Amino acid sequence: MVTSVVTGGAGFLGSHLCDKLLAEGHEVVCLDNLITGNVANIEHLAGNSAFRFIKHDVTEYIYLPGSVDYVFHFASPASPIDYLQLPIQTLKVGALGTHKALGLARAKEAVFTLASTSEVYGDPLVHPQKEDYWGNVNPVGPRGVYDEAKRFAEAMTMAYHRYHGVKTRIVRIFNTYGPRMRARDGRAVPAFITQALAREQVTVFGDGSQTRCFCYVSDLIDGICRLAFGEETDPVNIGNPSEMTVRELAERIIRLAGSPSVLVFKDLPVDDPKVRQPDISRARRLLDWQPMIDVDQGLARTIDYFKKDESD
Repeated sequence: MVTSVVTGGAGFLGSHLCDKLLAEGHEVVCLDNLITGNVANIEHLAGNSAFRFIKHDVTEYIYLPGSVDYVFHFASPASPIDYLQLPIQTLKVGALGTHKALGLARAKEAVFTLASTSEVYGDPLVHPQKEDYWGNVNPVGPRGVYDEAKRFAEAMTMAYHRYHGVKTRIVRIFNTYGPRMRARDGRAVPAFITQALAREQVTVFGDGSQTRCFCYVSDLIDGICRLAFGEETDPVNIGNPSEMTVRELAERIIRLAGSPSVLVFKDLPVDDPKVRQPDISRARRLLDWQPMIDVDQGLARTIDYFKKDESD
């Protein structure tokens, strides 16, 4: 039996990854201290003999008996609200947490996959962003705690690969959405959906001309698994290259939700990227991967999830 460890496994992405690995026949150990994760995301796995949840802070030493084949390091606050409210924890999980997770992978001779982020590119001066772009990050700005934590985590991962020979993978995750997102975590999709369903004004920061790309969660998890089970060591972008303005996203959600909501504009946050679009040429070539769910289809599924969540 193949055994995988998922840090941050009770979070939005981590819980979907646990589901995918279980479906692939893995035994899964989920580690999460629940500061941003939620047991509701994994409660459907209760009673599954192949799944084990351990409440643990991965900035502390990780001990697990038995063999481990894959370690997926997904633990980290990941939304703007979270990492602005939890700046020290964000830096610690990027540094100490990555160190401890890599130590586990080294001890078990497991493949290590780091969940990095498009935020390593900062407010990019190159568009779209390719993996060989080094980024434009403000290390002392409010977003720097997340950006630099992930940049450090990438450097630590490559150091373990080069110095200790650990088999490592680095996925740079672009904006992802879908069921299990928290309603008010500061990210555009859940914020717009909850406001539209409540028939409130939909809040757009700046004039809404900044661009983003949105990948449905099942597509993202498929790409991550292809990377983890492959041989590529250098970073790989996983995201949907279909670019749109934030204003267009808000208008789509209002239309799909059948809402009478109107847009209201507020000041743009400090260091908010003006553009964000992945170049996924490497993922297409090396992983034979590209997103399959179009944005309207994915948004409709996500809106249905939030409608059901409201009615429960």
